[in-house]
Amino acid sequence: MFEMNRAAGTVNQGNDARLQNAMRRASGGGKLTIGFLGGSITQGALSGTPQTCYAYLVYSWWKENFQMADVSYVNAGIGATTSQFGAARVGEDLLSYKPDVVFLEFSVNDESNVHFLETYEGLVRRVLSDEAAPAVVLIYNVCYDNGASAQLMHAKVGRHYDLPSVSMQSSIYPELLAGRIENRAITPDDLHPNDAGHELVASVITCYLETVREKLKESDGQAETTYILPAPLTANTYEHSIRYNNKNGISVEVEGFAKDTREQNGITDIFKNGWEASAQGAHIVFSLEGTGVSVQFRRSVNQPAPIAEILVDDDPATRMILDANFDETWGDKLDLLTVTEHMPGETHRVEVRLIETHEDDAVPFYLNAILMAD
Repeated sequence: MFEMNRAAGTVNQGNDARLQNAMRRASGGGKLTIGFLGGSITQGALSGTPQTCYAYLVYSWWKENFQMADVSYVNAGIGATTSQFGAARVGEDLLSYKPDVVFLEFSVNDESNVHFLETYEGLVRRVLSDEAAPAVVLIYNVCYDNGASAQLMHAKVGRHYDLPSVSMQSSIYPELLAGRIENRAITPDDLHPNDAGHELVASVITCYLETVREKLKESDGQAETTYILPAPLTANTYEHSIRYNNKNGISVEVEGFAKDTREQNGITDIFKNGWEASAQGAHIVFSLEGTGVSVQFRRSVNQPAPIAEILVDDDPATRMILDANFDETWGDKLDLLTVTEHMPGETHRVEVRLIETHEDDAVPFYLNAILMAD
């Protein structure tokens, strides 16, 4: 294991009342569910096995330190996704398991701007306000070649909600800049950790958890009991956002789009529960309530692929092109585009229409979902 100051990663000690309560229950032999929500790093990209990713290693810390407890693990990471999608899916993909502790990781997926400040806040508030009252720990990952991260924006949320926050930009990245750790020793692509990198990320997180565990010991197991949710920092239109796919999204008009009825094999089997179409002019219309519209669709490395457009309330100003051709090599992408934000909170007409197809299209156009901000 690399020698470094892991405590430097704790950029906000935060209100640890809920975390202490979870540890106190675990010390008494209770049941505990540890949940993770994030992108590809949380999913375990480039770790040798599912058991060597940082999330599983942090879960293992709970197992090892609270051996009387019945500790379970939920990894809800999906690669190449942002907190905007996270806010819309967290209820189904994670909170349905009633987690006691939730780790959130989106700092190399979100961009560092005010849009993702709002989506991230919506996700954080959605988790904090859940009836199970889980403890929340924020994780700020970093690109190891240039230090890029949404930590600047995410940390505003962390401080506003006084949440425990752990940063790789503040702990691991300085070690690389100083030459004490070589990039290729911990990551093959300067983004996704290898096994050694995942172990290092986990150690920064568990270093913080150790301080909370020691604090609980010193207080004779009597944890603080309160956490008060403050008022929103932003317009906060993403806290109750909803994902509409073919399981809950009822189209009011459809021509040429067909439901994908194949069974989904876990949450990372991402191109399921949507609609697909191949003919130019095919269209599908939804009538959905909310203040903002986003669209998820497949961009494919198999080309050529169709091109569609989306329009809200027949307003030309909302028109966006949905180009299903993806000029990358790592695989098909579940793309998410924000069409409108901060509209009146009423029912809106959302139409997706194919505007360009080709005789030799390699794949049909795949519409995954429409996301509505609240």
